[in-house]
Amino acid sequence: MSKLKQRLKITAILNVFAIGAMYGFNQMISSAAILKNILKPNSGKYYRWKYGDLFYKKSGKGAPILLIHDLNPYSSGFEWHLIEEKLAKDHTVYTLDILGCGRSEKPGITYTNYLYVQLITDFINEVIGEKTDVASTGLSSSFVVMASYNNPDIINKITMINPVSLKKLTMAPNDKSKCIKTIMSIPIIGTTIYNLKSCHQNIEYVLTENYFYNPFRIHQKYVDAYYESAHFRFSSGRFLLSCIEGFYLNIDIKKALQNINNEIIIIYGDKLSNEKEIVDNYSKLAKNCCIYSARDTKLLPQLETPEVILALMNKNTF
Repeated sequence: MSKLKQRLKITAILNVFAIGAMYGFNQMISSAAILKNILKPNSGKYYRWKYGDLFYKKSGKGAPILLIHDLNPYSSGFEWHLIEEKLAKDHTVYTLDILGCGRSEKPGITYTNYLYVQLITDFINEVIGEKTDVASTGLSSSFVVMASYNNPDIINKITMINPVSLKKLTMAPNDKSKCIKTIMSIPIIGTTIYNLKSCHQNIEYVLTENYFYNPFRIHQKYVDAYYESAHFRFSSGRFLLSCIEGFYLNIDIKKALQNINNEIIIIYGDKLSNEKEIVDNYSKLAKNCCIYSARDTKLLPQLETPEVILALMNKNTF
């Protein structure tokens, strides 16, 4: 019996040391990731939203346009930094870090499509204060479509860059994804898993393989900015990541696409597999839709070929 107690005691001590080591590792990662201060949280303002403070930048004068980045805890308004100043010559530009991303708050909640629909609606009504054009990337485009469907008077032209496939948007949470979400929510352990997944090397790999077609267009500053975004606010992006991977953000938008009357521009990177087929499915449902390809780009043509994207966004299509 004494041997059993001794083993249990040793096991408990080792567990305490392991948890302590993970905690120290997590604190070190969170602190080191933001040392370069590329995102400069003091460069903008904060909108005090009911679920958390949202960082945004406002520039220029003219008809408003809201820029919304791809939904990923690595992403932020930095995605638009090569375009926003040029858009500001003719527009009042609002570049937003949405909840769970970048410099905005990252609460430990379940993130859903409707949450972001509320966010966009409230931001337009309370900050912009008038009907606005909106440009968005990836999964975030589904929020814009639903926001326009629910509130037809808040959004003018919609520009979607590489929207997620309509089929993928119908995928729902399952037992496996619910289990992963639970594990990621555990303090220290979930943070450690998140930090390992979002290490500097992995983020550089994601940018090289998925986000950019030409790796020579990836500046070190881009990698550092995405790494900083992933770990801003002590790596709390894990809550959003678990919801994305668990399909909690998905919603069927086909009915909304068929019923909204917005002018829609869809831009896709021609080096993304199946993206042409994906956007063609959008155009079959949307009434006023034009599709353009951004040659030799993948997920983020606004960083690979900003001049091309700027020209397409300014196009009078109808």
